[in-house]
Amino acid sequence: MFYIAFTISIFILLVYNYIFSNFSNISLDQLIYSANTAEGTDTSVIIKGIFYIFFGIIIIYCLYFFLLYLINKLHGTTYLNFTFKKQKRSIKIFPFNLHMRLFSVLCFLVFTIIFVYIKLDVASFLNPIESSFIEKNYVDPTDVSITAPEMKKNLIHIYVESLESTFLSIDEGGAFKKAVTPNLEKIAIDNLNFSNNEKIGGGIMNTGTHYTVAGMVAQTAGVPLKIPLSDGNKYSKYDSFLPGVYTIGEILKDNGYHNYFMLGSDANFGGRRDYFSTHGDYTIYDYNYGKDQKWIDSNYYVWWGYEDSKLFKFSKKQLKKIASEDEPFNFTILTANTHFIDGYVDGSCDAPYTKQYLNSFYCSDREIGEFINWLKKQDFYENTVVVITGDHLTMQTNIVDLFETRNYRRTVFNTFINSGVEPVNNKNRQFDSFDIYPTTLASLGFDIDGDRLGLGTNLFSSKKTLTEEFGNEYIENELKMKSNFYNDALLGKTYREMILDNKPKNSDL
Repeated sequence: MFYIAFTISIFILLVYNYIFSNFSNISLDQLIYSANTAEGTDTSVIIKGIFYIFFGIIIIYCLYFFLLYLINKLHGTTYLNFTFKKQKRSIKIFPFNLHMRLFSVLCFLVFTIIFVYIKLDVASFLNPIESSFIEKNYVDPTDVSITAPEMKKNLIHIYVESLESTFLSIDEGGAFKKAVTPNLEKIAIDNLNFSNNEKIGGGIMNTGTHYTVAGMVAQTAGVPLKIPLSDGNKYSKYDSFLPGVYTIGEILKDNGYHNYFMLGSDANFGGRRDYFSTHGDYTIYDYNYGKDQKWIDSNYYVWWGYEDSKLFKFSKKQLKKIASEDEPFNFTILTANTHFIDGYVDGSCDAPYTKQYLNSFYCSDREIGEFINWLKKQDFYENTVVVITGDHLTMQTNIVDLFETRNYRRTVFNTFINSGVEPVNNKNRQFDSFDIYPTTLASLGFDIDGDRLGLGTNLFSSKKTLTEEFGNEYIENELKMKSNFYNDALLGKTYREMILDNKPKNSDL
């Protein structure tokens, strides 16, 4: 019993330490969601974690038994005895008999569980308090008049893994003396950037938007990705992913667009295939598709699948084919080289920084700069809006800690190229990932009655965002609470039917 409790305590602390020493901005719902939709994940992260925990347990046990050995060797007992000659009394400390050891380790186990409970903010995740914030502020896109322009522009949306404005130069709004991402800095200067200040800035992250799938859902559907405990936390097992939302992919499809999604990893990871296939009928070009088409060898595997240099190479190939067709298109690209831990640096890239993670951004910036230059030479470029956004803020702990000590306000990067409209004001705006949804649609020239979709506001308009209206702290607290509206209206019938299947027949659900 002692060793079981002791091992569990060590295991919990090592898992916690591994996660939070490598990843920042991670929450319990993300951990649960990722664990249940882990197909296609980068195995190196899991393997490193297994080795860390396995050898950690061995080392701690070795130290424990060595301590017992020393105590027995020095004192001939599992107690440390101190005798006071005058009083002829013996005081025993460090009692290592079985009962006391068991009591001590059980106390340690309880402390460990309470510590992790507080650090992971489990109370907020289990919060039974109902919030009506989403219900009161959600604008159903199916109830809004959305008018397409007469001349429809194509859309290319590049989601850059973990890209934030932080990687720009201090002079332009970043946190580095010289930009880690100089090409993206120039692109933002030359084009349109929505900013929280007078320089290049971006939007904040809210609850339910801080990992890749959640960030993409927020930017295409205007809602957070919330995990209700009752459903087993596996959106990807449903017939539809968030069946109650109406996304930009569906709006574009209903207006004659063809949707495409290109990524160098397995689209099954995180339920991305389910989401994009059921919301806009996207044609998906992922790692598995690349193998099937013999773009790469069947046994080729780098980082999360294949690297970004190949991603942009294959994107160019597909875009040439797609652009030759006489229909507007929406082409979404998701990069991976800048994913934590430490990122991936292509062998052809320079590595000017001591930290590999910064080199991964420097390299990815080169790839994106070359891709944009290629786009400019294509016949379809003038009729194409290009949107570049980060999916979320970086989770790399050693980078995050560096910025937070400087009291730097981190924001998710964005820039719009060839926008069909001009903003009323793109500076000193307070906004989040939800606002990218209607803003991207508006950049294509679509007219949105009321300038609101989902929880997002069209940033080209003068209408206040929810962040400007309520403040980020208030919204954060509200989104952490339970929302019956979200569960019923956005998760939809699939959620309701599954809960009913798992409830006793006399349930009052």
